[in-house]
Amino acid sequence: MYSRLCPAAVRAVTVQSRRLAAAAQEHAPLTQYVQDAGIRKITLNNPQKRNALSLTMIQSLQKDILHEVDDTNLRVIVIAANGPVFSSGHNLKEFTAAHGKSYHADVFNACVKLMTTIQTIPVPVIAQVNGLATAAGCQLVASCDIAIASDKSKFATPGVNVGLFCSTPAVALARAVPKKVALEMLFTGEPISAHEALMHGLVSKVVHEENLEEETMKIAQKICQTSRTVVALGKATFYKQISQSLEEAYRLTSQVMLQNLMLRDGQEGIEAFTQKRKPIWTNSVE
Repeated sequence: MYSRLCPAAVRAVTVQSRRLAAAAQEHAPLTQYVQDAGIRKITLNNPQKRNALSLTMIQSLQKDILHEVDDTNLRVIVIAANGPVFSSGHNLKEFTAAHGKSYHADVFNACVKLMTTIQTIPVPVIAQVNGLATAAGCQLVASCDIAIASDKSKFATPGVNVGLFCSTPAVALARAVPKKVALEMLFTGEPISAHEALMHGLVSKVVHEENLEEETMKIAQKICQTSRTVVALGKATFYKQISQSLEEAYRLTSQVMLQNLMLRDGQEGIEAFTQKRKPIWTNSVE
């Protein structure tokens, strides 16, 4: 059809198509999720704004994560993103003086709530990263229990370059990578590659882009084969003990292992092992 139009007409059609696409994107949900066979996949869905963690994006992601999170059918959550950028971090337009200090505080408080929610819910959360993750986007990756990245991904905390040091992203970053690596990222804003992120512990695994979905689902499906109750207990204990002294950590985890043995699924797993059969999990809290 375009071959019969003059160049000006072609440009007009192209501009109109882009406007329609932009309008459709404006009305599209900021996050989307599907759940199947115990795996909930949440997708950041604002690629035109680089999946920025605006207040509404944060609230939408929080809502999708917490939706029926205590349902025993839910076993693992995967966070992915549409477009070439996983997340560019906070929407800096929300941090102008016009919005005011109270609104800025709302953004930071919602972000902190989101990051802590990820580590306190009873199911594992996996970041499926394909592209750039910067500032609060990098914080989101660091806050997830597991992170699988494509080899094209990069990670950065560039806030210092726009006069807003990435202090809150630094909390998650410093708990994922060595101090000197975190500080170099924070002081320079320079990105690190997926393989550097793997070497320093920011991500769990790096794969080719075409294998990213398959590898992420493989790990999620493996988690689904375990007892939800046992995993929930283990996750909560892991994050609690990691900030304790060695003596305190061993005291806590010894008690938790006794608690684990008293669970139905704790005994079922041991009995199944001794009987050389697959365990039948109850996912009971008893």
